[in-house]
Amino acid sequence: MSPARTQSRARGRIAGAAAGALLALAAAAPAQAAGYRYWSFWESDGGKPWTYATLGPASARPADGDAIGFRFAVSNGTDDTSRPSVAPGFAGICGGVEKKDGTKRIAVAVDFGGPADAPPGETPPKKPVETGCAEVREDATAAEALAVVAKPLRYDSVAMLCGIAGYPARGCGEQVEEKPTASAPPKAASQESPGAGGPSFGLLAGGAGVLALGGAAIWKARRRG
Repeated sequence: MSPARTQSRARGRIAGAAAGALLALAAAAPAQAAGYRYWSFWESDGGKPWTYATLGPASARPADGDAIGFRFAVSNGTDDTSRPSVAPGFAGICGGVEKKDGTKRIAVAVDFGGPADAPPGETPPKKPVETGCAEVREDATAAEALAVVAKPLRYDSVAMLCGIAGYPARGCGEQVEEKPTASAPPKAASQESPGAGGPSFGLLAGGAGVLALGGAAIWKARRRG
């Protein structure tokens, strides 16, 4: 076989290996996670721990002695959604309220979250948690009980709960980029759109290094030829 054909095959094998390594790195890169900023709705049946509600507040009808909770936070889904920071203690919230005929008592807890959860340009209320005992008619919904304790409420065009007690003043369930970890140093804003799932700068730099090594190997092969 001629030296030229030997060099050509060597270059092909090296370039193929470098490209394959780059593709493997790209495939291994995790997609950019994204979450949503919204009010989550929680229920407690008779003082049991908070559980994520299966119905919206406009449909759920808690019974006398139940507690309902709302938490504003950024989360990726029901598995990592932050629960209200206050315990669902009906006795502590409604203990001094006697039941009247034709009504029910619902303990309501509203957790406004922290600064990290706040939309850009907004600040959570100074009092982080608001609680109250709602005395409502026996067939009232959770939304009606919430309105007794924490007006004004704000809904969007499809009846999604967007604001409680005026917070936040704007927006409703926006998608947000994954929050950086505490150990990560501040970085300039990326031009990549949220949730695009493209490889990171470090991955691309590493891939460029692989290709550079491949180029060096090809140069050496030429020298030996």
